[in-house]
Amino acid sequence: MTESLDIVILGLSLSSSWGNGHATTYRALIRGLNAEGHRVSFLERDVPWYASNRDLAEPDFCRLIYYADIGEMIENHAGLMRAADAVIVGSYVPSGVTVIDAVAALRPRRLCFYDIDTPVTLAKLDRKDEEYLARRQLPIFDTYFSFSGGDVLAKLERGYSARKALALYCSVDASRYRATGEAFHWDLGYLGTYSPDRQPTVERLLIEPARRLPHLSFAVAGPQYPEDIDWPSNVERIEHLPPADHASFYSRQRFTLNVTRSDMIAAGWSPSVRLFEAAACGTPIISDAWRGLDELFTDNRSIIIARRSEDVVGPLTTMNPTDRRALASAAQATVMQRHTGEKRARELVVALRELPEGINDTRSTSQPISA
Repeated sequence: MTESLDIVILGLSLSSSWGNGHATTYRALIRGLNAEGHRVSFLERDVPWYASNRDLAEPDFCRLIYYADIGEMIENHAGLMRAADAVIVGSYVPSGVTVIDAVAALRPRRLCFYDIDTPVTLAKLDRKDEEYLARRQLPIFDTYFSFSGGDVLAKLERGYSARKALALYCSVDASRYRATGEAFHWDLGYLGTYSPDRQPTVERLLIEPARRLPHLSFAVAGPQYPEDIDWPSNVERIEHLPPADHASFYSRQRFTLNVTRSDMIAAGWSPSVRLFEAAACGTPIISDAWRGLDELFTDNRSIIIARRSEDVVGPLTTMNPTDRRALASAAQATVMQRHTGEKRARELVVALRELPEGINDTRSTSQPISA
């Protein structure tokens, strides 16, 4: 491979963070690649729900290309993908199975998958749900980059026939996520799209503490929450918070809450991008528990792990400002050292350069191009 790489990514969305965590994950990674001198083209399906909620329609750190359907995408950009040093297809791409077959048929130099939803993907495959990835396709990829690490990587290789599985955790753009110096507005906040499997934890670790501490202020930011949720009067609801406002949101909280999807908890080693964003902003984190968390952050030195409502009420009511700042500083130092976009970009480039030269002759498809 050349010193500077040409990379094509087909992902869920780069232009819109509405209702997804993919956009900010891609932005941090691609900004890191750009800072390292690499060139990225991002292909995004032009769908109405993102088109009407774009908060980065024209990025200055990569080429963003919208396409209407797969046939048009292949016809117009086959040359781009064949010439690239690597083509990376992401999870949850619309009609992803068809996209993968169509791209594999082009026989790009390197074909990889970036799963930002690994535990969800594997749970789907176990149910024979092939919404965006078919089980037969895993051996097609030179490398399966996984949002989850730990035991999940061995499971991908041994149980799902991935040729090579590597952890590529999400990351944070340190130039955009930093403390703003604003005064505190909330005692505890949470940023996340509504998910039925996360909501019981939000109830236990935010709503119930809010009921017990009516003199304190709370916030929940994110779309798609049902209208029948009984929010206490001291919980402020913010329907959508664009990435440009994330740093301000975190900086105005005394503590922030991290809540993890049930599939991610079951798999372990699946840090949320929100976890790294909050830490980069110097906001103390209270998180639910999952395997691997203590390998990213040392328990009670840089993060508070909560299982019960009392585990949240305690810090909110008893932790002094000095200890709170020490907690935040320890997490911030960990993230700035290990989990920035530039750090993750370097990890990706090293992995791509280690792949053998030549085209994988095992790639083939007999699937029609449609959707």
